[in-house]
Amino acid sequence: MPIYEYVCDKCAHAFEKRVASSQARVRCPRCESARVTRQFSTFAFKGERGFVGSTGGGCASCSSGG
Repeated sequence: MPIYEYVCDKCAHAFEKRVASSQARVRCPRCESARVTRQFSTFAFKGERGFVGSTGGGCASCSSGG
């Protein structure tokens, strides 16, 4: 199951939630409001050269210009 990031439209609390699908009903854990907005998430993974992705790394083919 993927983990999505949300922000509550009512109290502005930011939180993560593991959900079965992107259509799952999610409530804010702070105020229980169902008015939440899913955020755009970046990713990162650890490769041979350290962390790559949202932390500012890159792949060898990307940095070589092709």
